[in-house]
Amino acid sequence: MSPSNGEQPTATSTPALRRVLTTPLLYFFILGDVLGAGVYVLVGQVAADTGGAVWVPLGVALVLAMLTAASYAELATKYPRAGGAAHYATRAFGPFTGFVSGFCMLAAGVVSVAALARGFGGDYLSDFVTLPVGLVAVIFLAALALINARGIKESTRANVVATVIEVAGLIIIVVLGAWLLLRGDGDAGRLTQLGTPEKGAAAAVLSGSVLAYYSFVGFETSVNVAEETRNPRRSYPRALFGALTTAGAVYVLVGVAASAAVPTSKLAESSGPLLEVVKAAGGVPSWLFSAIALVAVANGALLTGIMSSRLTYGMARDGLLPSGLTKVLPHRRTPWVAIATTTALSALLALTGSVATLASTLVLLLLVVFFIVNIAVLVLRREPGTADHFRAPTALPVMGAVSCLVLATQITAQVWLRGLLVLAVAVVLAAVGTARGRGNTDAAEQDASTRV
Repeated sequence: MSPSNGEQPTATSTPALRRVLTTPLLYFFILGDVLGAGVYVLVGQVAADTGGAVWVPLGVALVLAMLTAASYAELATKYPRAGGAAHYATRAFGPFTGFVSGFCMLAAGVVSVAALARGFGGDYLSDFVTLPVGLVAVIFLAALALINARGIKESTRANVVATVIEVAGLIIIVVLGAWLLLRGDGDAGRLTQLGTPEKGAAAAVLSGSVLAYYSFVGFETSVNVAEETRNPRRSYPRALFGALTTAGAVYVLVGVAASAAVPTSKLAESSGPLLEVVKAAGGVPSWLFSAIALVAVANGALLTGIMSSRLTYGMARDGLLPSGLTKVLPHRRTPWVAIATTTALSALLALTGSVATLASTLVLLLLVVFFIVNIAVLVLRREPGTADHFRAPTALPVMGAVSCLVLATQITAQVWLRGLLVLAVAVVLAAVGTARGRGNTDAAEQDASTRV
């Protein structure tokens, strides 16, 4: 019986995760992960690169994200297992590439959670109380780990509430932007302004799309909970494309509202661009947006923490990480060792303050993973799978791989250097792990031959 049919663990198999996620819960899981803290600070940076027409690169980024999402939908419904990209790469190219893919995802996830933990203890929290950032980060991460360990259902139910709050905050921005235009204080002419003094329209859109693309990443984490979805082949494509479409529509409307309401130069200079819309419109207290931002940060950290722990569990089950990481709580069926390990690493990064030097490599690391996933789809077409799994048109993974290469050309040399250092570590560890695996296989074969 395949894992997709909900097999129960045997005495000799790795314990299975509990299937509790429905289509609505999975939809909110993905939507909450995509509509994370990034949108509250990203609009200004996109405006600086693109000009007033912020909505254009946001729309372009949505299309590019959909290309890779189609590949994930095919693989997640064909192989509904925790491990995600690492599992797919292992099946397509072997354990070496599988480890590199998984390591890149883990590095991105752990650093992201650490950065969000520090963000939670920063300026937004200071609107309410002033505490040491390191102390807040550790307490924050410990609380998230307990929620994660309690169960995927409890975590995703908390995510539903947080996602509703996040979306409500963005809807407030859209309404305030419309109100500014109606009362004559906005400028709709900025919505067609593409390009900057340094870049023409096309170059500006491409550059802005890289930043906007970051606001859509998060959908890839959902493949790691496909194994905990009741009917992944039916639920996953619906939840994935539905959530991305919803997020894209919200982002475009937010981009329109922010650009029309606030001068482009002011957006570009602000670290809280959406707060500028609130101040320009009036009527909404600034502390409200601080509270919404804290919810967004906490929700993003929770969902990324779930992804990191499930990815760690899946890689360990595939033999790419120590087997001790596959241990689960007897009744909760959650991977507690993986949760504790990834949380400890995030806490270490948050305390050392090295997150800032690695955070800018997240997009590059994910582009490496997305490129591998898009190629893996084509390679794994040789495996028939089941008749009812989602199948993307061949053109989509091809265009998805090309889009990763195009976006990678927009990454600065400094970020490439940081990313290459992480990749170098991944390659070395993958080589050691592969050699060890081959050694174990050879020893087993020699032992079997001796017994014969």
